[in-house]
Amino acid sequence: MSTKARILDVAADLVARSPDGDVSTRAVCEAAGVGAPALYRHFGDKEGLLSAVVDRGWERYLARKRERLPGTDPVQDLRDGWDSHTEFALANPNLYRLMNSPAMRTPPAAALESHRILTDDLRRAAAQGKLRLAPELAAQMIMSANVGVCLMAVSRPGTFTDRTVSRRVRDAVHAVVFTPDVTAPGTPADHAPAPDGGQDTAPAVPATATRLGALLRQSPPEDFTPGESALLAEWLDRLSNG
Repeated sequence: MSTKARILDVAADLVARSPDGDVSTRAVCEAAGVGAPALYRHFGDKEGLLSAVVDRGWERYLARKRERLPGTDPVQDLRDGWDSHTEFALANPNLYRLMNSPAMRTPPAAALESHRILTDDLRRAAAQGKLRLAPELAAQMIMSANVGVCLMAVSRPGTFTDRTVSRRVRDAVHAVVFTPDVTAPGTPADHAPAPDGGQDTAPAVPATATRLGALLRQSPPEDFTPGESALLAEWLDRLSNG
């Protein structure tokens, strides 16, 4: 094992076992059996070392997602993705806090890849008519809620003791993001019958616009100029998110 790899292994282990998730470069050097110059030569400074730990954490997190083959039901894939995200956070609390720390000024490329995977699943749902918001907005809502729940769970475990909270929040967010016919069982939806006994069609407009936008992005109309396609996409997104 190279000196760089040994230092990184030791740092990751110390982060995981630290009471508060923090480590000193001195402790890392002592545990790795190297001098400070070796650490600084490979990682620059403490922030560079922790950034490397974060990068490796994201790679671990993404390993399962990269191996996963998309299922026929993107909604179920998204539910499973939320749950696996939460499981990773609970299994690696210190690492997870570090991965989502504002002190990490440059988001790792793997974090952006994670967001793209989520958005791609939402685009598949939109193409099937199961999404009533633009995929990009839905991805921001889902990621914000999932990360928020996980950070609270790992930062205040004495308060957030109910393990069902994550799925309750997941289902509440999904009830807003997906069309009512695919909402998880037991989750309230706002797609209520109209007062005259008919079906309220208002929610169908955003869902239809979202699906049309997803389909047009998959197969752009050849007769449209780039400007026309961009304008149509803007209109559809506005209807989707209205």
